[in-house]
Amino acid sequence: MTARKTRRKTAEPTSKGLTPEEAAGGDPPAEVASLEERIRAAGGSVLAVYREPWGGHWLALAALPVSSVEPTPFQRDLSDAHAKKLEDVIAKIGLFLDPLVAVPAPDGDGFWTPNGLHRLTALKRLGARTVTALVSPEPALAYRILALNTEKAHNLKERALEVVRMARGLAEADPETPESTYALELDEPHLITLGFAYEQRARFAGGAYAPALKPSDAFLDAPLAETLLVREGRAERLLRIDDRVTEIIGELKEKGFDSPYLRNFVTARIRPFRPRGKAAPEPDALLDHMEEKAAKFDTGKIKADQVAQAAGSAD
Repeated sequence: MTARKTRRKTAEPTSKGLTPEEAAGGDPPAEVASLEERIRAAGGSVLAVYREPWGGHWLALAALPVSSVEPTPFQRDLSDAHAKKLEDVIAKIGLFLDPLVAVPAPDGDGFWTPNGLHRLTALKRLGARTVTALVSPEPALAYRILALNTEKAHNLKERALEVVRMARGLAEADPETPESTYALELDEPHLITLGFAYEQRARFAGGAYAPALKPSDAFLDAPLAETLLVREGRAERLLRIDDRVTEIIGELKEKGFDSPYLRNFVTARIRPFRPRGKAAPEPDALLDHMEEKAAKFDTGKIKADQVAQAAGSAD
């Protein structure tokens, strides 16, 4: 029996958020005045101060020296090809219209951008003096990178690496805060484990394991500094499983099996069967099961049609 989907309620038109007059009006709080002073101290100019129309948060639209803005240290690695493409487009049309999002950097007098690595790089390569930015006085905004970064779609590896870097930074800043407190910033819990695995093995095939990890995982209520040790241990187990899976793939290839879906095929066969509606196993129980099944995997029992069917369900 198929579960009935819940229809999302549609809000009444023009019923949410601020009116244009409200967005432009009101007296800014003291933290905004401090933000304006910081912008000017960095050599920037405040172009406008207003309330963001959806949630009413105060923002400053500012022109900042390019040299005063740096990307957050935990966001994804630079794609040189993407930055070059942006550089070429900006130079060709002679126009830059997309402001960065920025917050005060925790150290020094400059600013962090959680969503502007490629645009900032392109502007620096072009020799630009100034970048426009929507500057928030809320430093926590820097940790909502996955929600803010829309300039280039993240793949699984990029998301996982950003999340584990962010989790490490949050733990250093406040090691006693529970991991579950940062559910919004860290996106999905299994990404932390995968991030540790990617840090140890750049070519790790995380996509083959994510479908098993994701339904089993949940954010933990223990302090983040402690949960990172737990997740790092899970990542090491996952890499050992992957080593055994690689051996199995080698054995299958020796038997004449040749398919780009072999890793997905093997990982699907060592996952526990979960009937519809049954809860997924806990992460450690999942890894126990996969380790046991991988150790006992018999390539002599595999038939060509079984591997062929895996092509229809590849991750």
